[in-house]
Amino acid sequence: MTAQAVRTGVWFIGARGSVATTATAGCAAIAAGLHPATGMVTETPPFADSGLPPLNSLVFGGHDTIDCPLPKRAEALAAGDVLPYGLPSAVRSELAAADAEIRTGGPLAGDTRSDEELISAFAADLADFARRHELARTVVINVASTEPLPQEGEARLPASSLYAAAALRAGCPYVNFTPSTGLRSPALQDAVATCGLPHAGRDGKTGQTLLRSVLAPMFVQRALPVRAWSGTNLLGGGDGAALADPAAAAAKNAGKERVLADTLGTAPEGEVHIDDVPAMGDWKTAWDHIAFDGFLGSRMILQTIWQGCDSALAAPLVLDLARLLARAQECGLTGPRPELGFYFKDPDGGPAALSEQYAALLAFGERLRGER
Repeated sequence: MTAQAVRTGVWFIGARGSVATTATAGCAAIAAGLHPATGMVTETPPFADSGLPPLNSLVFGGHDTIDCPLPKRAEALAAGDVLPYGLPSAVRSELAAADAEIRTGGPLAGDTRSDEELISAFAADLADFARRHELARTVVINVASTEPLPQEGEARLPASSLYAAAALRAGCPYVNFTPSTGLRSPALQDAVATCGLPHAGRDGKTGQTLLRSVLAPMFVQRALPVRAWSGTNLLGGGDGAALADPAAAAAKNAGKERVLADTLGTAPEGEVHIDDVPAMGDWKTAWDHIAFDGFLGSRMILQTIWQGCDSALAAPLVLDLARLLARAQECGLTGPRPELGFYFKDPDGGPAALSEQYAALLAFGERLRGER
């Protein structure tokens, strides 16, 4: 085996979006020693000897339907304070190399290709990427904008499912970091059941829902009944624009509400609202209002405010998942990986409480260590 053959591919769906750009630039910066691996759980001591692929062995590529080069996209993120000043210049060669590996996705307007033709084309792109770089394996990660949930009776697969099907066909572990359908299309269930590949998803847990998954168990454990739980998200950027579509917002909110229902045993009163505020760029403010009962029926309120950058919150998790799924495939593990539920709003099985999910993740790291 050559030195190149131990390299691992990371193929982003939405490769020129904020999350993928931040992850690609961040990986290069950490590998070069320019910044610490803040937010990467796989870089903490419990995973030190788990056999995960080193960050400097990752090779990036992907599909996208926009043509803004990654170096220029990174400069825009730096101008919005998402990336540190000067970082796009420092890792320009790595960004340019990743940009050269981005292929046109779809289906674009006017594209007459069938679902089968699109799946075959996307799978061929993956196979070509792996061949040219002599990759040991490639992990496909969907970080594209949220799409509306498909309507019953639709003749075509949603775009996220086309990419997911292509990943299976190319023999690639798959991560759905979005609320989009991906592998959960009924049309793909036979392929998923027989693929022999590890996969994880869906909908990455980065901000508001991360906090909900911590607070909800507290109310349960302290026997404090929650009467209502409402929330509002203000955000801009590509996510804000995509989630201005009520159907896309409904897909996103389903995961936020599921965390509460799974933990509390029932969904409390209240809704989550998402408002597009273009002036906020890639930054987001999430507000929660929690009404609960105390001793002798005393009415109490807890309010939380989460302010952060979704791209910077998501990027380290995406890099974690790429490494964990690559290692899982190397160890011969297949099927949905509930141990990775720590990262998702709507995981493939496993506990709902974050503390229990973290314990499962640590156990998974120990299992991977035992395979060495």
